[in-house]
Amino acid sequence: MERATTKLRQLLKEKDFLYMPSAYYPLCALVAQQIGIESAYVGGYVTGGSKAVSEPLLSMDEQVSVAGEIAQRCSIPIIADAGAGFGEPLHCMRTVREFINAGVAGVHIEDQLYPKRAHYHKYVAHAIPIEEFAYKIRYACRERDETDPDFVVIVRSDTCRFEGLDEAVKRVNMGAEEGADMGLLFPTNHEEAAQAPKECTVPLVYVQSRGNRDGRPLYSNNELQDMGYKACIDAQLWLMVSFHNAKKALEEIHATGSYTGMTNEENITVRQGIEDAIGLEDYYAIEEETVEEKKWGKR
Repeated sequence: MERATTKLRQLLKEKDFLYMPSAYYPLCALVAQQIGIESAYVGGYVTGGSKAVSEPLLSMDEQVSVAGEIAQRCSIPIIADAGAGFGEPLHCMRTVREFINAGVAGVHIEDQLYPKRAHYHKYVAHAIPIEEFAYKIRYACRERDETDPDFVVIVRSDTCRFEGLDEAVKRVNMGAEEGADMGLLFPTNHEEAAQAPKECTVPLVYVQSRGNRDGRPLYSNNELQDMGYKACIDAQLWLMVSFHNAKKALEEIHATGSYTGMTNEENITVRQGIEDAIGLEDYYAIEEETVEEKKWGKR
């Protein structure tokens, strides 16, 4: 069976652009797969949010476990948020190894202080010196080369907001020199978003940060591709849509005792869709062949 890492490498080679919606449990990725989306992303924001904590409080084991469970349950390659590598260069090596062993196809590693601070969500970046970051990427790539050369390492810099585009580009290009396959930074306006792919020496991933409060631009996939981006991470979509609609449904039931947001026919269709996504018919078939009374008779 073809490895997820090899699949991702092939997609990046063959496709002009790759869209990666964020998933935090297997059904998210299975729905994307059913639709025809070819890769998905396990972000720290959605993992932390779904656990009712915060990304900076996640451990490596938690993020590897979530990403690995998703990767094992779907056939599309999964990229994961590996935060700041969960420590120093030696820790980054283990982080890469654990994600590979879990069946994940790639990760991004950032230049934030570790452990990360909750203030990260208020756009307060605590960037480590570029020399320290270079070691992290170098040794992460060394582990990739020794364990699975097809594993994708993305160098991420969070310095654009405070130190400017030039510094962020410098750090992405440094990561490329250390062996990173792709880059990721956070342009603060349209001019920076358009300029970044021209100045970086590796293909860039754009992070679609829906609901951001600092004015970071949002783009369609076509617009991103036209600007020269290779991929897009849709970082919060499923979590936000789920939270929004579930909250509205519960509010209605709490206030009125009933839910009218979906017709009975829609409920039947959605329920069937969930069962189709998880492969329930296959389970039925196995039980009918093995343990159903209609085959073996009552005992």
